[in-house]
Parts: sequence; structure tokens; C-alpha cells
Amino acid sequence: MFGLPGISALTGINSHTNKHPNPSTTIYPYRRAGDAPYEIKEADLRSVIYIPKEFKYGADGKTPVILVPGTGSYGGEAYAPNFAKLLKKSSFGDPVWLNIPGRMNDASHRNAEHVAYAISYISAVCGRSVAIVAWSQGNLATQWALKYWPSTRLVVNNFIALSADFHGTIQASALMPFNVGLGNPGVWSQKRHSNFLRTLHDDNGDSAYVPTTSIYSATDEIVQPQFGTGASAYLKDVRNVGVTNCELQQVAVLKPAGAVYSHETVMSNPIAWALAEDAIRHGGPGRLDRIDLNRLSWKIVADGLTVADGAATEALVLSAGASILSYLWKVPMEPKIPQYALAQLKTPVGKVEVGQQPVTVSQTEVAA
Repeated sequence: MFGLPGISALTGINSHTNKHPNPSTTIYPYRRAGDAPYEIKEADLRSVIYIPKEFKYGADGKTPVILVPGTGSYGGEAYAPNFAKLLKKSSFGDPVWLNIPGRMNDASHRNAEHVAYAISYISAVCGRSVAIVAWSQGNLATQWALKYWPSTRLVVNNFIALSADFHGTIQASALMPFNVGLGNPGVWSQKRHSNFLRTLHDDNGDSAYVPTTSIYSATDEIVQPQFGTGASAYLKDVRNVGVTNCELQQVAVLKPAGAVYSHETVMSNPIAWALAEDAIRHGGPGRLDRIDLNRLSWKIVADGLTVADGAATEALVLSAGASILSYLWKVPMEPKIPQYALAQLKTPVGKVEVGQQPVTVSQTEVAA
């Protein structure tokens, strides 16, 4: 069930051919003036949203929570043994998730279209604001969506970022098999100082647009650097919307919850779940002073999960890796940046290559 590339994704929790009714308000081709144009057809954007049959559309008072997967995964397989399981049993959150065709291996800006549309759709059909939980590249797609579809910021209460690479990763080249200069479009976007990241960071895109809780592990095997203020997951707060940056090894020093956590197992970490719950309940960033940090620091997996759930979460590294390696549409260079993003660039200082197209971008310094 959990992410084997050979299993059909047309049915079950990984389905990306889902049928949903039209919302009562228009959200396509845009929800409000100023939103970026979509390249992907509305039917395709809507079909990747997986809504469990028990979803209550906000009628029970719970916050709708959109789960965004990472590179090499569908939302179903990524979150089934962790956040989806926990949210379904919770009294405060009701999950849906995205099963994006290609398992997030496509260009990050295209993955972001799915996130932007899902935010607009779920908030419209529920008639209330939503929360976002994203893992890995899903965080880049979410941050891009919040930047270029500003209407989404009005309906997102908070954003919980798990193992984010807001500043890319020095490990990206390791995800380009056989070292032949070919890589998946989504992997190119995650290289340190990629054109995608430089464009995203322009005009303070490396700062939060909505209340954000970023949780990450210094021992992440995929995203590095991931420690201190130079962590790839570290997000600034120039807009004063509220940001909590939580490096697990710093808040649970020499304790089980702050031990060796991988890129995947941050999703089953007890402190990560507690901060996410706190954020969703209070509508802002999670706060360490509101959770039982002393008790949680001595746990290995989140309350409500089993050791088997933790193992299933860890196993995502195998299925995601297989998906990345087997993805057929590899390219020799980073995908071109969409025109809508180029048109919004501020303070140009130089030129970089975007595909075959030289474009002016701003200089963004990223701590390493």
C-alpha cells in the first residue's frame, strides 16, 4: 500500500482520478485578481484531491487539513501511517490529501498549481479556512503557491512544514541517478541556489506568508544543511505573521525525540505532531511553551502511533527513492521559470539561465 511504484494509483488512497462537485464560487481560472494563471486544466487540478468518505467539510467544527506530499510520493502513501491516521482520530483536524501525478517528480512550479487549487477548492466547499501540512518538496510547492496565488493566504490559518527544503539541498545531485546530468524536474528545482529557489526567495519569499511552524531534523539524510539558522527549513518572518522554527535536536537535547530522525520520520516524531496540533488548534504557529515538551522528549513516536507506524513512515525512503529513480521524464537542465513569476521579480542585479532563456533575477544570500 505504501508507495510501491508498480501498484496502480487509480484506486484507493493514492487515487488521482477523483470526482468532486463544483464549488459554489468561481475559483478557476483565478479566485481573485492578482492570482497567477494556471497552466494545468481545472479538471486535472481537482482530480488529484483525495477526500476520504468520512470527511465532514467543516460541518463538525474541525479544521480541514490539506496534506501535501514530498518528492517521490503520493499523499495517500506518505501520510497514511502518520498524520492522516492521527488527524482522522483527532478532535480538531479533518484531513484530505493530494495525489499529484508523477509523485511530485514534475517541476515544482507545476506541483504548486495543485496546492494553490486545492487550497481554493477545499476552503470554498467547506466555507472556512484550512490548514496545510507539507513534507519535503511539498513545502516548496506550498510556499510558491502562497506567494503567487495571494488569495490563498486569506484562507490558510497555518502552515506546518515537515522536513522542508526552503533553501534547497546539497544532496540533490545524489538524486540524479548514474551521474549523467539528467534529473527529474522536481529535483532540479531543489538544488541549492537553483533558479526556482532564487525566484521564490526574491521579494522576501524566504519569509512566511501565513503563520508557519517548520519542524526539521539535523540528521536528515536528504536535506542538508539542516541545523541552526542556516538550516534549509529555517524560515524568516519579515511580515510578522508568526513563525516557529523547531530543530528537533535542539529542543530535545540528548533525548529520544531529539535523537536520529530521518527525512521521513519527522512525520512520526512526537514533538512534530504536538506542535502541529497546537498550531491547528490555535490558528497560528505552534508554540513549544504550550506543549508538554518534557514528556514528549522521552517518546519515539507521536501519541496515537505505534512503532509499526514509525517503521512504515521510515520505509517511505525506499518507495520514494524507487519512484525518483524510475521516473522516465528526466531532463538535462532545470525547467524554465513561469512568466508570471519572472514578471514579479524585484531588485534585479544579474542574469542567470532559466532553461535556454536568460532572465534577470535578484541576488539572494542563503546561509550555509
